[in-house]
Amino acid sequence: MRIGIANDLALAREALRRAVVSTLEHQVVWLANDGAAALAAALREPVDLILMDLIMPVVDGVEATRRIMAEAPCAILVVTASVSRNVGKVYEAMGLGALDAVDTPTLGAGGDVAGAATLLAKIATIGKLTGKSSGNYAVIRAAPTPAPVQPIPGTPLVAIGASTGGPNALAEVLGSLPRTWDAAMVVIQHVDVAFASGLARWLKEKSGLAVEIAEAGARPEAGKVALAATNDHLVLDPSGRFAYIMEPKTLYFRPSLDIFFESAAAHWRSGGAAVVLTGMGRDGAAGLLRLRHAGWLTIAQDEATSVVWGMPRAAAEVGAAALVLPISRIGAALLENIPHRA
Repeated sequence: MRIGIANDLALAREALRRAVVSTLEHQVVWLANDGAAALAAALREPVDLILMDLIMPVVDGVEATRRIMAEAPCAILVVTASVSRNVGKVYEAMGLGALDAVDTPTLGAGGDVAGAATLLAKIATIGKLTGKSSGNYAVIRAAPTPAPVQPIPGTPLVAIGASTGGPNALAEVLGSLPRTWDAAMVVIQHVDVAFASGLARWLKEKSGLAVEIAEAGARPEAGKVALAATNDHLVLDPSGRFAYIMEPKTLYFRPSLDIFFESAAAHWRSGGAAVVLTGMGRDGAAGLLRLRHAGWLTIAQDEATSVVWGMPRAAAEVGAAALVLPISRIGAALLENIPHRA
């Protein structure tokens, strides 16, 4: 991959450069010491991926991500000194289009780079997702149309999935929903396990809803939001309880929307609604189609309000989405179809 590096610290830039060039698969095209220089470099010499620091002078990494995604879009991986100490900015950047985040590798006295393996693993995954590597990822095919399932009385389920640009989109949709609602909510965001707890807290602060980690063995509860929280796939088991499964291992989108949607169609007999928000790739389209066949309300975010119109577009193209709506109208559409207490 052709890679650009944006970091204001010379030592960090050198650690990143050494980590990247330690494999023949990647090439460092340019180095930038602030966000403004990164934008100028991205416009001058487009790259496949930018390793973007968050805390920089002139223009920080969040604003640089916004400008680059608007003017010279490419994959962005947030690389910062401490992800855990900058959770708010990490999710702002991810809401604007950054794909993932990782701590900055450090350069040792002997020239070794601590943390290089973790960084290279993130880069490899992004390469597979963006088609910039030789690896292939599995595509979940739509299951055959099942016999219609007659919903039974009970708590409706609202399942919302997102990827690139997802945090801000999720915050907007959840923030438009009432705290007194008869629906149970589940969120599947493509995010590394290391950031799931922070994302749950961030969404809780932004939306005012009760956002919690989806614990294996627990049930979705009315008025609460459960967030998928491991690098395995979240599912509902036959009893309607949460479980995490490793298979299929070949999916680089983890946790997978398709896998959860399929399990909800099979095991949540009260019906409900499902939403595919902004994101790269096709994850969610097949599972959303299965839910539509099962009588659920299905919604995809529209192109104009998506950071990346990949997943919602795939859902629309296969007929999985009954409604294609701007982000500002999705909450209202859910409330029109699922009862809530005043």
